[in-house]
Amino acid sequence: MSETRAQARSWIATCLVLAAMLQTIPAFSQEAGGTNAGEDFFRPPTNLFQLITTYRTAPANGSNGTVTNVTTGTLDFRYDHAIDLAPMWILALRSDLPVLAKNPFSSDNPDRNYLLGVGDADVQAVLVHNLSQRLAVGFGARLITPTGGDTFGSGKWQVMPMVGARYALWEISPSSYLEPVLRYDASFAGDPTRRNISDLQIAPTLNIGLADQWYVSLFPSADIRINFGDPITGQTGRLFLPFDFRVGRKLDGGAALSFELGVPIIKDYPVYNIKTQVRFNQTF
Repeated sequence: MSETRAQARSWIATCLVLAAMLQTIPAFSQEAGGTNAGEDFFRPPTNLFQLITTYRTAPANGSNGTVTNVTTGTLDFRYDHAIDLAPMWILALRSDLPVLAKNPFSSDNPDRNYLLGVGDADVQAVLVHNLSQRLAVGFGARLITPTGGDTFGSGKWQVMPMVGARYALWEISPSSYLEPVLRYDASFAGDPTRRNISDLQIAPTLNIGLADQWYVSLFPSADIRINFGDPITGQTGRLFLPFDFRVGRKLDGGAALSFELGVPIIKDYPVYNIKTQVRFNQTF
């Protein structure tokens, strides 16, 4: 019951923060356009560099079989490149190299000091087909490599097929759209002693373009999870449902800056207790 009240307080506090932030942003209008900051899954720029800093806490194993919270800070270097294959067809390529700082408990780190290292790198390819100016569909896959080792990674090779669609909401503003994306993360090789990964990831993204190059996205990340794999620490069910939003602004010279916040509503599958993220995008 106390956890339910805490989740309710987190939800109310997040809504109040969002409302306060929206009051400082100009209202959207039909003239608000050009706010594609490089995060549109189906409208990729030719080249995009992202510097993403993420802070999150999540349950993990502590000493003597207890459960503790581990803090992870991630600096992710991401590069995207889009190739025009034919009229209305685009191949979008992506690569990620994360650098992590975290304080896990282990026999080698009983004092839970912060450790620094490279996480699991990945590469991704997505084929996008624009059916019309309003509607697009796409599918592809991500390959995640176990470069993070025991401390900073899953210890598993993973493949993540994905599919999605984009529907422009010109009735709201020229750069508004609905963009649902489904991914399925599955491990297939690696350390046999590490947990098997098998979870559905959902991002029912709603992006609203605002005036003066501002934008707000609801559920911009695939943080809604249903776990079909081995349980993680603190798990009591399969579902993780957060409230997740991003506020950003496109800057001059093809740059953009955004802030994202995620807090759990249901965390039977406890992916995180809280997540904050700051992104700097540069298109060229």
